[in-house]
Amino acid sequence: MALFNPTRDQVRQFFCDTWQKSQNHQVLTPLELIASDWMQLHPEFHDALNHPEKSLQEDYTPERGNTNPFLHLSMHLSISEQISINQPPGIQAIAHQLSEKLGSEHEAQHRIMDSLGQVLWQAQRNGAGIDAEDYLEALRKLI
Repeated sequence: MALFNPTRDQVRQFFCDTWQKSQNHQVLTPLELIASDWMQLHPEFHDALNHPEKSLQEDYTPERGNTNPFLHLSMHLSISEQISINQPPGIQAIAHQLSEKLGSEHEAQHRIMDSLGQVLWQAQRNGAGIDAEDYLEALRKLI
């Protein structure tokens, strides 16, 4: 069974195409609708989404001082999916509690994103898969 594994260019094109469809009030797929909602909450990324000819080629690196809008939005989609299917088990309740504590689902997702980034970095550093228990433990510390 092959997993969905888009290239960097495919991911960027997905967000730019979805943004254009949203701006033109076209029908969106369920995934595009979720992506569009997150894009609306990030006006700082609208310029990149409006200019795919530039942003599709851009190297977004911390050293250059700019956030990668496509990585950020991809993480929102990933976290939204994790929460919707409660995988890893327990993330749904943690996300709900964190959203209530912070008064914002958006801010809760940004905190979850920081933890997800840390466990991804650790997994890459160790040449291993993500440790779901470490991820959930990091999230529990947020609530």
